[in-house]
Amino acid sequence: MKRKLYILITAIALGSLFSCEPVEDRDSLPAISLTPETLKFSVVQNPEKNNEVKLTNLDSSVIPYWSCSDANGELAHYNTNEQTVFFPFAGNYTVNFTAFTRGGAVYANPVNVKVDENDSSYFSDPKWNLLTNGVTGKTWVINFVTESPFAFVPAEYVNTTVGGGSWSWFPGSVNDVSWSGIEVKDWGEVTFDLNGGYNVSVTQTSLTTGSHEQTTTKGTYTFQRTDDFTNDRLMLNGGIQMLHTNAYYNETMSGFSFSDVRLLELTATSLRYAIIRNDGVQVVMNLIPKTAN
Repeated sequence: MKRKLYILITAIALGSLFSCEPVEDRDSLPAISLTPETLKFSVVQNPEKNNEVKLTNLDSSVIPYWSCSDANGELAHYNTNEQTVFFPFAGNYTVNFTAFTRGGAVYANPVNVKVDENDSSYFSDPKWNLLTNGVTGKTWVINFVTESPFAFVPAEYVNTTVGGGSWSWFPGSVNDVSWSGIEVKDWGEVTFDLNGGYNVSVTQTSLTTGSHEQTTTKGTYTFQRTDDFTNDRLMLNGGIQMLHTNAYYNETMSGFSFSDVRLLELTATSLRYAIIRNDGVQVVMNLIPKTAN
């Protein structure tokens, strides 16, 4: 039986309808009383191409929160006043809108969105195949083969092509990571595919020194792409974290999430993404495809 794909691509932020950014302090909001029936928002499909859906918060006195999901769970979420999302494949989706007020959260009734036709042209961007190998999937592991799994670049660093800042350090010694405190062991693997959705599976080895216990989590991801590769990001939904080691984990600044990382390089043989250390330095994780792939 031929499997049909149900996929939500990364949304395109169109900015705020009422201000540059949504209000962040709930206590500063006006005192108002809302019910699900009195919330002011819209979810509108493009009549000429209903894969495209525009989400609009019509009330500047609330903090908006959007969540898009399919039958398998949440696919992406946003807190912008105005957002356009694109569903390239036919299927049924749900959009949930929440308005945060001074008195708390008010939840709108879910809005059902039905997409009639596939539009797979979006996946013609070669970055998709580099990351996922399409429906088949692609598995990545920490690089202990050709270089150190860790690299360091300054806060101004953009990517491995553009560079940025006055320095960068990509250690090239194979299997020599004693300087970093990284334990040399199988740290697990992360797999991305487009088989029936934005699927990700992360098998993470315990961060405890000497432990080889592994835990596998599965869910969905968002792949944010930019034409000039200046802010390409991988965002894992549902609290799933990207594959990482125990070194520098406790030194990352508060608020940082391994579920939202910035790509510095994506080729057929290399996946580099940056985490932010508490002194502003970007710590780069170096991954390579698993041999079986």
